[in-house]
Amino acid sequence: MGNGNSTETKESRRSKMRQKLQTFSSRRRLRRPGSGSVSGLASQRSVSQEDFAGIALLTLIGAEMKFKDKWLACVSFGEQTFRTGISDSTDKPVWSSEKKLLLEKNGPSLARISVFETNRLSKNNIIGYCELDLLEFVVQEPDSTCKSFDLLDPTSSNVVGSMFISCSVEDPVETETCFAKRILSIVDYNEDGHLSFSEFSDLMNAFGNLVASKKKEELFKAADLNGDGVVTIDELAALLAVQQEKEPIINNCPVCGEALQLSDKLNAMIHMTLCFDEGTGNQMTGGFLTDRQASYGWMFKLSEWTHLSTYDVGLNTGSSASHIVVIDRKTKRLVEELIDSKIVMSMRAIYQSKIGLGLMDQGAKEILQNLSEKQGKKMNTAESAQNIPSFLEFFKDQINMAEVKYPLDHFKTFNEFFIRELKPGARPIACTDRDDVAVSAADCRLMAFQSVDDSTRFWIKGRKFSIKGLLGKDVDSDAFLDGSLVIFRLAPQDYHRFHSPVSGVIEKFVDVPGSLYTVNPIAVNSKYCNVFTENKRTVVMISTAEFGKVAFVAIGATMVGSITFVRKEGDHIKKGDELGYFSFGGSTVICVFEKDSIKLDEDLLANSARSLETLVTVGMQLGVSFPKLENCSLES
Repeated sequence: MGNGNSTETKESRRSKMRQKLQTFSSRRRLRRPGSGSVSGLASQRSVSQEDFAGIALLTLIGAEMKFKDKWLACVSFGEQTFRTGISDSTDKPVWSSEKKLLLEKNGPSLARISVFETNRLSKNNIIGYCELDLLEFVVQEPDSTCKSFDLLDPTSSNVVGSMFISCSVEDPVETETCFAKRILSIVDYNEDGHLSFSEFSDLMNAFGNLVASKKKEELFKAADLNGDGVVTIDELAALLAVQQEKEPIINNCPVCGEALQLSDKLNAMIHMTLCFDEGTGNQMTGGFLTDRQASYGWMFKLSEWTHLSTYDVGLNTGSSASHIVVIDRKTKRLVEELIDSKIVMSMRAIYQSKIGLGLMDQGAKEILQNLSEKQGKKMNTAESAQNIPSFLEFFKDQINMAEVKYPLDHFKTFNEFFIRELKPGARPIACTDRDDVAVSAADCRLMAFQSVDDSTRFWIKGRKFSIKGLLGKDVDSDAFLDGSLVIFRLAPQDYHRFHSPVSGVIEKFVDVPGSLYTVNPIAVNSKYCNVFTENKRTVVMISTAEFGKVAFVAIGATMVGSITFVRKEGDHIKKGDELGYFSFGGSTVICVFEKDSIKLDEDLLANSARSLETLVTVGMQLGVSFPKLENCSLES
């Protein structure tokens, strides 16, 4: 019957309560500096009542793999990633690790679970992954039963094992009641599920709220139906949840101390629910942005303490970071772009300093030109095909061979593989019957700006960038000076054929000679370098009925041997039609629209305003011509 007859003093009970709260708080503080709240709530925007879908409890139970090793699993959901502990050496790892995730009706619902082997000294190796739509899963499996999912090889999509997962979602009423139970359990000192009035009073006093002090006796008596001075936590939790809804009695989160917005009852409840969750049970570790980052474990976290900007999202991801993080438009989760650390250091030394760019001016430009030409020729030799397997291994979770039109043995040189075609239907085109809807021109990392001024404020830092400089002296640029700008950056692992974003007629091709700087964000974000106006490029002018004239600019880059077009002047093209391809290397396409001719999609603009590139594929909706502003499916 609770602790009603306990001889403990009030001070000793309060001491135990403080110890429990300190345990919660200390566990929450064990996260990477600068990462914000482990649960992601500290920096998260408010959730409306209409958009709140519930709190999902996701449990990674275990897996069955095809060989023995020490394993860990990561869950990526939206802009946050969590990881389990490392299992013993086995082919049947068991984690039983859980995490509560906030579900929004218009937010991310797709969780990606990745499984890594951990026997590598330098890094952990991804073996398989599966994706789970949490909202769909709980509708199909409402009782949170364990379900098996195939783990797929990131490159071949072959099944490499099985993952066992359970998931349940609390509705808003259940969430409030469960949260109330969690708070009350703090003062259930003997953990028997019952509370005396003195225990309940200790908790109410700790809230430091006059309403709580006045209401505590009333609430307790309402729950104590038989008048014996002891009530169950379940009974009291229900009443406490109702009271919090009517008149809030908690001003500050009992775990992290953050002040709560009492007028926003829903978000206060969400914050405290996820906050309490951090310090209990077999929880996954948070504070990561991507599954690759999470897989590195404690050694990586140690490096984060000494270089906090390594994984910042937004402004620091390009110019000062050693890793590039982009957001996947389809899954709404963050993805790390793979790039060799030595190359990163070299690019930063060259493009982020006056000395480095001074060396470029003294002859290194010619070296890059010769290097690109030689590398292009090398990648056209039969011997270069030997590099394909290692290339696929390095980018194994970012190249899907199941989409490629021909099998691997079809490619006789590396460049043949690099300019690979995809199977018909692999890239659906949005709103095919509507020419007023523009689409993505490439598989790429995209930045979209409604005006050129926005592009220089958020992304392009070169002091001399201008539309006139981009299009060259042989193109009349007046109509584009205050127009909209979209940058499509292709990384080496991407499908390297580019397509028309609009329907129209090709008026002309204009070649603009130049250098071959890298188009990596490290260079684009440099204030010392003007990549887009100094690189070799071809401007394609497209005349359209819906958007006026559109300037399509294909830009060469380091290691890009050539830009090849498969269309000619006078050709009528439909949006999504192939225009050409880049040979070996990374590269970029820029589309410039006339002023007030297109309304770019809001999610692309919002990400770009954060200096965060959006990972898109050919055919995804880009924007709609004025004044027709209806949207259609992003992936259709």
